[in-house]
Amino acid sequence: MEFWFSEMHTPNVKLSIRVDKQLYSGQSEFQRIDVFESPEFGRFLTLDGYMMLTEKDEFIYHEMIVHVPMAVHPRVRRVLVIGAGDGGVIRELTRYSDIEQIDMVEIDPLVVEVCREYLPKTAGQLDDPRVKIYYEDGLKFVRRCENLYDLIIVDSTDPFGPGEGLFTREFYGNCFKALKEDGIMVNQHESPFYEADAMAMQKAHKLIVESFPLSRVYQAHIPTYPSGHWLFGFSTKKYHPLKDLNEKRWNERGIYCRYYTTTLHKGAFYVPAYVEDLLRDVETEH
Repeated sequence: MEFWFSEMHTPNVKLSIRVDKQLYSGQSEFQRIDVFESPEFGRFLTLDGYMMLTEKDEFIYHEMIVHVPMAVHPRVRRVLVIGAGDGGVIRELTRYSDIEQIDMVEIDPLVVEVCREYLPKTAGQLDDPRVKIYYEDGLKFVRRCENLYDLIIVDSTDPFGPGEGLFTREFYGNCFKALKEDGIMVNQHESPFYEADAMAMQKAHKLIVESFPLSRVYQAHIPTYPSGHWLFGFSTKKYHPLKDLNEKRWNERGIYCRYYTTTLHKGAFYVPAYVEDLLRDVETEH
């Protein structure tokens, strides 16, 4: 008998992946956590039945959410990561020797525990001495912060359930306050393709545009996420994601990536016309 994991992307579309076995299933205070083994995508993590990452394509998401701001900001020393219990964002950040402090805020300790055990490829750097993990609500944590961080990375789940508070005007305003005067915030920005996802993306973008003087959207192509077309938000007090990109400085670091390059960085901000229209509708309102 064959076993398949299926995730509904819309009421009329679903993604199905053949599964060899289920490695873990548990219920935390916040959500159901499952880890599966598949022949095509390796191990993958789901929360409440929604795909979070697979071993085969997680590098795309994690490289794009980390290296884009790191190639722009000239001096990142302190980073706040909200969410990211799988450890992939931390793994990419620890490749920068000049980062001095990484504060990670994850609401669900069991996610971290499960990923340490079953997804060591992503969670393997969580014990780096520069990393401090806080198990609490990211919305509450960031309220207490002011002028502390050079970079904030919001690696949240979707805008419902435990991650819902990370898609509010209050949260983005507090992130702005928590950043230093030249700080950058990057967030996962949902997909623009299916109607419900596009509406969530527009809503988040509207709230960010109201909080930051400069906000741009960039894209990546992630096979296991709804439609495969995924967006990230780049919001900043000072630096422009293209004009302030320092290709020479970043390339001299010698960080090998499987997806990100400084050439791709530039292209990622040139989004399709239909996405420009969606964003323009929201920005015009503001």
